[in-house]
Amino acid sequence: MEHRLSSASLTELRRPRPYPAVSVLTPTHRRGPDSAQDPVRLRNVIAEAKKRLEDDPAVTRERRTDVVAQLEQALAEVDLSRAEDGLAIFAAPGEHQVWSLARTVPERVVLSDTFLTRNLVAARAAENPFWVLTVSADRIALWSGGAGHVVEARTAGFPLTRSLDSPDFERRERLGDVPSTFSDEHTRRFLRDGDTALAGVLRAVPRPVYVAGDQAALALLAEVGTATGDAVHVPHGGLGHAGADAVWQAVGPLVAAEDLRRIDSVTIELDHARSRREYAAGVDEVWQNATAGRVRLLAVEENHRVTVRDDGDHLVPADGDDLDARDDIVDEIVEQCLDTGAEVRFVPDGTLAEAEGIAGVLRY
Repeated sequence: MEHRLSSASLTELRRPRPYPAVSVLTPTHRRGPDSAQDPVRLRNVIAEAKKRLEDDPAVTRERRTDVVAQLEQALAEVDLSRAEDGLAIFAAPGEHQVWSLARTVPERVVLSDTFLTRNLVAARAAENPFWVLTVSADRIALWSGGAGHVVEARTAGFPLTRSLDSPDFERRERLGDVPSTFSDEHTRRFLRDGDTALAGVLRAVPRPVYVAGDQAALALLAEVGTATGDAVHVPHGGLGHAGADAVWQAVGPLVAAEDLRRIDSVTIELDHARSRREYAAGVDEVWQNATAGRVRLLAVEENHRVTVRDDGDHLVPADGDDLDARDDIVDEIVEQCLDTGAEVRFVPDGTLAEAEGIAGVLRY
């Protein structure tokens, strides 16, 4: 079950497939008591997908058998003990994928020649992902962060480890003299290697960086490397061999502070756009500008969802049982804006009350 969506994996997911490409979406829950309903709900939506395949005259028996087998394999791979807020299962002839999302999704089954990826796109945009580099004398680890947690990233050679050269290191550690470890040449080379590895990661996947470790380690890393020049330093020892919870506890307050600054910058930019008449608000107005490629910055409240119907000229409110209803129009707008090069920012609920939960800064 995959948790982190990269640009490359998203591109692969969006390519056309032989019909039927089945997309199964269902909300999940991180903890009880709501999580108790997840297994039953998941089995029911998979059963619905199988019935849709059975009832579709365009699906041959051979294709149906193949895709049903893929759905069953995907179901077996789901680990609901690690569930987040949503689940996406994709199955097509000869393949299947399972994605856990840190953003809720509507319950849906779609048969098409492409997978339904807009909810994954929206979840990725909402994460505000970042990197955390934890540094110690014998281990440098990389962590992928976003949506209130971190996960160790085992990529680009991370974690880097070494045996400490000094035979009396343990004695000096007991005496509280660890910082002197960061004065020898072996440690300098070790930290330089970590900096080089991080630079490679940032070239491929640029994100904000937090560097956590003993103050002496942070100072030496800044001296010998270049990749962490714009990073936020987190003086916090003992994280070299720490788990995800300890790393998040160390960086979480700084991430939260940065989120607040980001929210302030969004609201200021929206205010300036309004005064320049380069502003759109509400689902219908934002959708029209998004489809025209005019949105430069899209701001969306975290849990904003609107069910609408397209009456030909405008989007109008609709009931969920309306056959023409589009119950994930906000995520469609997010995907459309990203496709046209817009920046997408998610903000806490209530931030955009005057704009009915969604607003945009226009290019012209």
